[in-house]
Amino acid sequence: MRGPQWMDNGMSHIWLPYTQMKTVLPPLPAVSTSGCDIHLADGRVLTDGIASWWTACHGYNHPHICDAVSAQLSRMPHVMFGGLVHEPALTLATRLAGMLPGDLERVFFTDSGSVAVEVAIKIAIQYWINRGVSGRNRLLAFRGGYHGDTLATMAVCDPEEGMHALFNGVLPQHYIVDLPRDQMTLQRLESRLSESGDEIAAILVEPLIQGAGGMLFHDPMVLRHLRTLADRYGILLIFDEIFTGFGRTGTMFACQQADVVPDIMTLSKALTAGTMPLAATVTRTHVFEAFLSDNPLHALMHGPTFMANPLACACANASLDLFETQPRLQQVRQIGAQMAHELAACRHLPNVRDVRVMGAVGVVELETIADMNRLKAALIALGVWIRPFRTIIYLTPSFTIRPDELSRLTDAIRRVIAQGAAGKEAAS
Repeated sequence: MRGPQWMDNGMSHIWLPYTQMKTVLPPLPAVSTSGCDIHLADGRVLTDGIASWWTACHGYNHPHICDAVSAQLSRMPHVMFGGLVHEPALTLATRLAGMLPGDLERVFFTDSGSVAVEVAIKIAIQYWINRGVSGRNRLLAFRGGYHGDTLATMAVCDPEEGMHALFNGVLPQHYIVDLPRDQMTLQRLESRLSESGDEIAAILVEPLIQGAGGMLFHDPMVLRHLRTLADRYGILLIFDEIFTGFGRTGTMFACQQADVVPDIMTLSKALTAGTMPLAATVTRTHVFEAFLSDNPLHALMHGPTFMANPLACACANASLDLFETQPRLQQVRQIGAQMAHELAACRHLPNVRDVRVMGAVGVVELETIADMNRLKAALIALGVWIRPFRTIIYLTPSFTIRPDELSRLTDAIRRVIAQGAAGKEAAS
């Protein structure tokens, strides 16, 4: 079926993400969204199971957020944040500081999660430079981790399983080790810190769930170990909550389940409920104070053009309104319970390695996905928008999803696995 004219005209000029453009199948033309639905140009409607890369936590087109955007658009869609400030950004910074644990109270706004992590890396390294400590210019991160697609963030992603192995020869070299899940890996981590701690500016981790690295879960005790070791060796601790922040794991922030406060936290994705690009790097007081000096070179020299965009900040404030007035965390618990019950049927299907659920994240890990395009097409044919990657089929739905919509998603996963759609040949 031919697409709309704008698609026929535009596909020869667009460059798509994570896509081999020579062999790409035609993407689906989306024309509108509503609730948990994506409406296509040919009239089909897909139930979105991944909330547009985990962002649309309140569903699409929420009227409270749309009204906030409209009101801000009529007043001031944008103004530079250099030498000027505005109410949406300062209100948002104040609200974030009030809801984050401990003294995470200084907020630096950027446009994307990758840049938020870049800024966190930059802050961590300059923190030591400003204090007169030389040589602390490396990070310690973890296998299975993902922190972004820019050059600096690629360097702290998983070097083997990540999508960035192609650039290994040009990336900065950091320490990538196993998460301290047991006594052996904990001892290995401590040995690395003992040997190289004077080179390490910060430890960087995704708390509770390593997202794009494979939806890998770990226990809150891992975060407590990292806080203890960071303190013991005098190293900063960075939590990348771009995926896990704003309720996804069952608490507003994943680190709250461990009762641990990092020195630096990054936020994005659901910050604006999937409406506008915005990210934040938030630091504790002692980190910020290392940048206060009579020396102009001690300032944080960073400033994206659209930093603290008023429209995006208005979206984020409206999203926080909904977290304050709607039972979002209760909805997350209900989603988790329903997914755990309904996805359990996949455990006994062929090719299934594991089924796991945390908060509003449900994962079916397969032994292999031999034909990814066939699997994606089978899911679309069942009226759902789910994007498997590597060997996992996962759900990260909007928190406002109805039980019947969620059942449509879990049933679709069960059916495509039972039919063998992940393999080269269908099951008989």
